[in-house]
Amino acid sequence: MGIENGSRKRADSGRAHPIGASLIDGGVNFSLFSRNGTSVELLLFNHVNDAEPVQVIQLDRSTNKSYHYWHVFVPGIRAGQLYAYRVHGPFDPANGHRFDSNKILLDPYGKAVAVPDGFNRKAFITPGKSNHPAMKSVVVDLSGYDWEGDTHPERPFSQTIIYEMHVAGFTRHPNSGVTPQFRGTYRGLIEKIPYLVDLGITAIELLPVFQFDEQDCPVGRVNYWGYCPVSFFAPHQGYATSKNPLQVINDFRDMVKALHRAGIEVILDVVFNHTAENAENGPTYSFKGIDNSIYYILKKNKAKYANYSGTGNSLNANQPIVRRMIIDALHFWVKEMHVDGFRFDLASILSRDQTGHTLENPPVLWDIESDPVLAGVKLIAEAWDAAGLYQVGSFVGDSWKEWNGKFRDDVRSFMKGDYGMLSNLTSRLIASPDIYAHKNREPEQSINFITCHDGFTLNDLVSYNEKHNEANGEHNRDGNDHNLSWNCGVEGPTDDPQIESLRNRQVKNFLTITLISLGVPMVLMGDEVRRTQQGNNNAYCHDSELAWFDWSLLERHADVHRFLKILIAIRSKRDTAQQKYIMSLKELLKNPLITWHGIKLNSPDWSDHSLSIAFTVRSVRGSVVMHYMLNAYSEPLGFELPSPNGDPELKWKRWIDTSLPSPQDICYWEEAPLHQGASYTVQPHSIAILFSRPNYKNA
Repeated sequence: MGIENGSRKRADSGRAHPIGASLIDGGVNFSLFSRNGTSVELLLFNHVNDAEPVQVIQLDRSTNKSYHYWHVFVPGIRAGQLYAYRVHGPFDPANGHRFDSNKILLDPYGKAVAVPDGFNRKAFITPGKSNHPAMKSVVVDLSGYDWEGDTHPERPFSQTIIYEMHVAGFTRHPNSGVTPQFRGTYRGLIEKIPYLVDLGITAIELLPVFQFDEQDCPVGRVNYWGYCPVSFFAPHQGYATSKNPLQVINDFRDMVKALHRAGIEVILDVVFNHTAENAENGPTYSFKGIDNSIYYILKKNKAKYANYSGTGNSLNANQPIVRRMIIDALHFWVKEMHVDGFRFDLASILSRDQTGHTLENPPVLWDIESDPVLAGVKLIAEAWDAAGLYQVGSFVGDSWKEWNGKFRDDVRSFMKGDYGMLSNLTSRLIASPDIYAHKNREPEQSINFITCHDGFTLNDLVSYNEKHNEANGEHNRDGNDHNLSWNCGVEGPTDDPQIESLRNRQVKNFLTITLISLGVPMVLMGDEVRRTQQGNNNAYCHDSELAWFDWSLLERHADVHRFLKILIAIRSKRDTAQQKYIMSLKELLKNPLITWHGIKLNSPDWSDHSLSIAFTVRSVRGSVVMHYMLNAYSEPLGFELPSPNGDPELKWKRWIDTSLPSPQDICYWEEAPLHQGASYTVQPHSIAILFSRPNYKNA
């Protein structure tokens, strides 16, 4: 992939646009932004493991620079060419400059990254020359791929079921059934698409797939999650089927195309808040050496980095050049890779200015919001950061949806029996109008989840009272201590059938609330088969069976898998009016379609010690009436039942009772048994849901 026969190519002046490496007119145009750099060298390599370039092209300030863009055209080279930069300038940390002319630097706009064998992160921390080979950027030709007419599914949020997953962890386990050489890859995921379709998933949300530094991890472990990017454009090489740095582009595109054919959208968890270069004691891979004071938020003492991400640095997202890079990266993933949406990790950092203060109207967020290329693309914000800025319900813009952390916390608290949570719970069930109604937004503003990659799995939420992160090597200090979990009586695995039955019931309770609540449901990979991380709530550093999907659990917990599958199927088949109820949350608060009850009709107990609630929901068209009963007490409760739609001749049918063994716990509506009687007994820590279809007279 290098320069043929080691021959030197005569460079021309080139041009500033487009930024990055672009194949044009029989060669490649290179363009790099560096305002404070004093000179720039383009380095060309023949092999990924080379420590030194085969050719160095010195860029002349008078002919190879326009404004702050350094550019050059090199004829005769093509896709697959390995390249990098060296940038000269002052090493003056007190003024924010960390130029080191010995460092080999990645192109911030590089579309692929080649990682040498035996790459060593530590070698790029110390200033000066390193004998270890560095990562290289790769010239990529994006024009030849056959998308075969692929288009975005463009499924509305109201019909979306999100499945948060790790590309590698989904298929890496030896029992995954995936072709051995494809386990843990984009192509391996393709082989599991039938599983996702059968479950009813409509969108997968992939943990980071930007090229990341697997060595960005303490105590010699591996960074498995990938929240440590070294490039915002290049797909992660580690998930490709070969070490050929161009293969990863086609592998990723093949995955997206196959998912689209199955009607499944692809949402990327994107990290535009920090990089793997960390703080002042971190390595220099790219941004630090190209123009440190441009790319990062620095403290008043500019030798130090602001750390709103909890990882050592924070990207200066509202700086114009960085804003442009973020927009260009999003354009790349949508236009060239056909991605359908983005979940922005620690999105609140993107609302901070170069001093770290919160902006009322952050330019980068409005750029994303108003960009025509991104119109219709799913935008999801994790509306907080690691420094305490919490913007759930107040995140800027009209099109952003938000991870609803309060949904997670309030549902967890109520279902484990915490007092004083009933009012919060009922708000979460109806799309959190206490948080979002002021925006006059649709219910889908709220992304509802109980678990995600960060924290306990659903199995561990009902199996552990405390985190057990000893395997991380940090003496159990890492990870969140505030888990709102309940082990049901025993810490960890147990052979006690009563405790195991209670845990299974609680898992189904959580899945039920997630799927019946107004808003967009999100399920964590493996929760449908009770995947465990053995109590580890911060498994970011484990690329092992601890964090992988164990496919043997599909048989062991077939009842939970079946439960979720039917939940999704019924939710997806509800008539549109029943699913959305009304157009906005403000209308919901005024609408009489929901009637609240306690164990007595029309008499909900809103006291702080109440752990039960019932409510009846009538669809706008009158085609379905649903009656929900939640009991978080440790004793059974008898609930009075209303007449369906006020018609005493109509009868209720039982859809769900989480206390019953499978297959009685849930059924398809056409198989639902009639319920006789004017009341229904809901067992401890259980949810029961009845329905009636007045238009069909319960036929």
